[in-house]
Amino acid sequence: MTRTATDKRIAFRALHETGCFVIPNPWDVGSALMLQGLGFAALATTSSGLAWSQGKPDGASTREDVLAHLRTMCAATDLPINADFESGYATDAAGVAESVRMAIDTGVAGLSIEDATGDPADPLRRVEEAVTRLQAARAAIDASGVSVLLVGRAENFIVGRPDLADTLVRLKAYAEAGADCLYAPGIRAREEIEAVVRAVAPKPVNLLIGWPSDLTLADVAALGVRRISVGGALARSAWGGFLAAARGIAEGGRFSGLTGTSGGELNGFFRDRKSG
Repeated sequence: MTRTATDKRIAFRALHETGCFVIPNPWDVGSALMLQGLGFAALATTSSGLAWSQGKPDGASTREDVLAHLRTMCAATDLPINADFESGYATDAAGVAESVRMAIDTGVAGLSIEDATGDPADPLRRVEEAVTRLQAARAAIDASGVSVLLVGRAENFIVGRPDLADTLVRLKAYAEAGADCLYAPGIRAREEIEAVVRAVAPKPVNLLIGWPSDLTLADVAALGVRRISVGGALARSAWGGFLAAARGIAEGGRFSGLTGTSGGELNGFFRDRKSG
């Protein structure tokens, strides 16, 4: 049965009420359908995974690129999609609101707005500016009349400013500005995770695990986290296998790296999905 955008949004909100779930990050239709087939309940896009699939570095995709990608992904799967919407693809709050309205029209169940500037010399927006932009996103969602979940992201640990105290100040401000879920990508230590969860409670927290980690789903749930994403890690894993095999051919004339999942298994998976 095909679920409507409203169905997906209702299901997505319900996932954030109790427990802890994994929201993996596909980068194209095939990876999205594979993750759906594996039983995940929701998916999130990845700005890096999309950019690499287009032959671009992370951050180089345009708003038009991203909106087209979101439309494709939402149409391809019955699972709710949370959009990695970077900084809202706009220079000011009014532009963020416009971008958010466009994202809502693609059918997404949630979207995140981050506080990074893209400028390595000054990588974080002032808290006041970031709050104004998040408030604009909140107002655009509320005016739409649909229940899209808003995620507020503090990028400190991703952009080389690993200041936990400032991260907590930002996340609290974003929660007060109307974010439904809070996210500080890059935190790893248990005490950092616990501090973030305490700071924004009772609102849910997203944890990024984009690297090999000893933490299990049960461990993260015990820390009070509501959802776990993997960012570009699945895309990096796929590209890693591709590069290892291709370099073996290009640099050594060796074909021993052409291993992995068989074409028959992949064909069978997508054939069964189509027939089902």
